[in-house]
Amino acid sequence: MMAETLPIGKALNTGLRRAMERDPKVLVMGEDVGKLGGVFRITDGLQKDFGEDRVIDTPLAESGIIGTAVGLAIRGYRPVCEIQFDGFVYPAYDQIVSQVAKMHYRSKGNVRLPMVIRIPFGGGIGAVEHHSESPEAYFAHTAGLKVVSCANPDDAYWMIQQSIESDDPIIFLEPKRRYWEKGEVNVDSASLPLHASRVARPGTDATVIAYGPMVRTSLDAATAAAEDGRNIEVIDLRSLSPLDLTPVYASVRRTGRAVVVHEAPVNLGLGAEIAARITEECFYSLEAPVLRVGGFDTPYPAARMEEEYLPDLDRVLDAVDRSFGF
Repeated sequence: MMAETLPIGKALNTGLRRAMERDPKVLVMGEDVGKLGGVFRITDGLQKDFGEDRVIDTPLAESGIIGTAVGLAIRGYRPVCEIQFDGFVYPAYDQIVSQVAKMHYRSKGNVRLPMVIRIPFGGGIGAVEHHSESPEAYFAHTAGLKVVSCANPDDAYWMIQQSIESDDPIIFLEPKRRYWEKGEVNVDSASLPLHASRVARPGTDATVIAYGPMVRTSLDAATAAAEDGRNIEVIDLRSLSPLDLTPVYASVRRTGRAVVVHEAPVNLGLGAEIAARITEECFYSLEAPVLRVGGFDTPYPAARMEEEYLPDLDRVLDAVDRSFGF
């Protein structure tokens, strides 16, 4: 096995590079993705190596970026669009839900839109307003879109390539505050299909389900719980639409307890759907209700308050404790 140690950001950059090397129809487009290499440097060096025709600095117009990508995809290209920050995606929301998500259905299967919309999402970087959103539920609720989120460098490297190779439009959510976290990348082969969840840490006493930036938080909580003698299983969903809940059901049937964690507000968040499905499938195995941990039902706060807003190790452990209290 050939392995490299890379941060998530560099793994994404390397994955994009591999996809562009393999297929000349892969294009990268977005605000400042070319000469600057993106505000997080995810596209660093790509324009220099592949040229301005394939790595395109666009105007500051998200709706225009996505609308242009729709036309390119119809003509046989595989555009990879960068939305610079999560809160900037909303001007493009109409294009995404009205065109990107529906074109295949509207054309009775004759038109595919093989495009990827990359969105750095979540908080934790001390940013200003509109730079720390968690919009995943909007897109997961939209038929015709697939939604995925990487949580480690190996998944970042492979999932971006798998998304680009897909003939379906994919919302690719990148945990921006984890861009600099390093890990081992197997550059020979992917460990999982794109839409498969994985057991990030095996355990026997309770199941914690997370995705994106909250996977690391959940793993840290599991480590802390082990000091108190509790063996917590952590599952990284990886794909938010479609959901692969088979490993989740198997885990909950063994542990009898489930806690779902995400940064987005709890109210009508993805955790609600997951909790409902676990209850439907594992009702007679549950020792306690499925509990949810998430952001508060407020707009994302000013940077000085985000540590209070974001779910942390203590809030995950508190939910686990409450589960054992039933």
